[in-house]
Amino acid sequence: MSALTLLTSAGSNGLVAVDKPAGMLVIPGRAGEATEGVCVRDALAKQLGRPVLVVHRIDRDTSGVLVLALDADSHRQASMAFEHGEVKKRYLALVQGVVRAPLDIELSLVEGRKRKMKVAPPGLLGKESRTLVRPVETFAKATLVECEPLTGRQHQIRVHLMAKGHPLLVDHQYGRRQPLLEKDLGGQGDAVVLARTPLHAASVEIPSLGFRAEAPLPPDMLEVVRRLRG
Repeated sequence: MSALTLLTSAGSNGLVAVDKPAGMLVIPGRAGEATEGVCVRDALAKQLGRPVLVVHRIDRDTSGVLVLALDADSHRQASMAFEHGEVKKRYLALVQGVVRAPLDIELSLVEGRKRKMKVAPPGLLGKESRTLVRPVETFAKATLVECEPLTGRQHQIRVHLMAKGHPLLVDHQYGRRQPLLEKDLGGQGDAVVLARTPLHAASVEIPSLGFRAEAPLPPDMLEVVRRLRG
């Protein structure tokens, strides 16, 4: 595989950020899900020639900023910042429907079936979850939105957006399972344009450690935006 793109110089505050490609696991998964050198942790360790420690995780199909540590002390400090809600995270997502105004989504989440999350039904105490959503660019039947999760629940952004009627354009767990084809985006062909959840970790900032990293929108999401504009 090609080398991971470093978003910060290795050693900055004992941390390093990479632009994780969509479809790549952060750490080895269950048997058969990943092998040595395929997950981000192992690939980066090989690339840098030294062990690295994972500070946080993002879903396999999510692209963008992933932070890792080069030593135990840096790992502890960064992990505590995540645990205490001191990290500012910004995501970009392509969703169904037109989002015309900012949303402040505060819905508790509980575990559902098949490793999915869902909004807690009335009377059931769930994990408090809050996401700020802002429209970046609107199209006829879709919107590019910026999401700031103020809590760090599993699948939080995806479930919150779905609950408000704006699921991701493709999401095999919470929305449309089929890939987006050229003809779905105004074209005439059957070629696949987008086959994964269009969620991208655009930036991560840890103010207490003076750390910040940004990742540009990946080619597949850029192509969808281009076609939606057309």
